[in-house]
Amino acid sequence: MTIADIKKTTETKMAQSIEAFRQNLAKVRTGRATPTLLDSVMVDYYDNMTPLSQVANVSVLDSRTLSVQPWEKGMGPKIEKAIRESDLGLNPSTMGDLIRVPLPAMSEERRKEMTKIVKNEGENAKIAIRNLRRDANEMVKKLVKDKLASEDDQKRAEAETQKTTDKNIAEVDKMVVAKEQELMAV
Repeated sequence: MTIADIKKTTETKMAQSIEAFRQNLAKVRTGRATPTLLDSVMVDYYDNMTPLSQVANVSVLDSRTLSVQPWEKGMGPKIEKAIRESDLGLNPSTMGDLIRVPLPAMSEERRKEMTKIVKNEGENAKIAIRNLRRDANEMVKKLVKDKLASEDDQKRAEAETQKTTDKNIAEVDKMVVAKEQELMAV
């Protein structure tokens, strides 16, 4: 493995960490309805636990209401039960074939709680990125120890890895601030 390979691998893994963090942020509930809110809901579909998105169409009716349209007739009650039993605190109601999921307004206390969760998720993402930096630096040191790279190459590689790390951590910070503002907006 060369320094270029290590750099490329590290950048790819850091990008994956950012994407995973972005997906985690999408699950954090704000006052607004988004279809991704129900991504974690699993429905009993012929004795298999299946993601809701694979048995129904989830869309936004208005800023505070989601609609869930099952693809099969008998799935309505199972989907409604799965949403109710999820840890999202939602109370769906069925209207014919359509399931409406109103999002309750969030209290100030709940908003602050969600902000803490977002900060914690951000910190976890930053830790993952720093761990990737450490791993990359250790691999480069191993190359130098095995005489496959010079110490100048090591210093250059570590500096580039640090720049990439700083850029990704700044991206995480930016995403945390944006989500906090979205949460605190009434």
